[in-house]
Amino acid sequence: MSRRLVLCALAVLVAGCRMDMHDQPKIEPYEPSDFFADGRASRPIPAGTVARGHLDADIWLTQGKTASGELVALFPAPVSAADLEHGRERFNIYCSPCHDRTGSGNGMIVQRGYVKPTSFHVERLRAAPVGHFFNAITNGFGVMPSYAKQVPVADRWAIVAYIKALQLSQNARIGDVPPDALAQLDGDAAEGDDAHGEEGGHE
Repeated sequence: MSRRLVLCALAVLVAGCRMDMHDQPKIEPYEPSDFFADGRASRPIPAGTVARGHLDADIWLTQGKTASGELVALFPAPVSAADLEHGRERFNIYCSPCHDRTGSGNGMIVQRGYVKPTSFHVERLRAAPVGHFFNAITNGFGVMPSYAKQVPVADRWAIVAYIKALQLSQNARIGDVPPDALAQLDGDAAEGDDAHGEEGGHE
């Protein structure tokens, strides 16, 4: 009895093993076809088609340029502390091997013989608009290759914001410090002086 059941089950399975779905009529890519008047199976992309995730209408955001092609001087959105922290992280991963973590251009691969990039702290780059740095990351600059595939648009802007923060950190003046932060600095300095005075009294 069990043998008959097994044979019946096998018969049902064999009957179901048809190749209709596998061998169904279909058009392979780039095959000719007499269905369309031009004889091509692959159809041209309709005008105005945008690939998913590539709606690049905002050239300020995606190219760092104005409609007239000039490099933008302002960020496309306000920069937050979280953006700067994210930019620092991305900078240390992708940029510091050449530019080092201060942006001075003494990264590890430079120390091993790679062409030294210009320091971010020279006057020319301190005065450069943010669009310049965005375009350098996107398209490459000199011997620097494009990082567009590795670094998404939002991350590029975060890196640019961090570069500007690095430039400010190396060239800041006392007048750039907000009054409340300046008061904090004065208080910290006074505490430091008191500490040194106490240590001196024990010697």
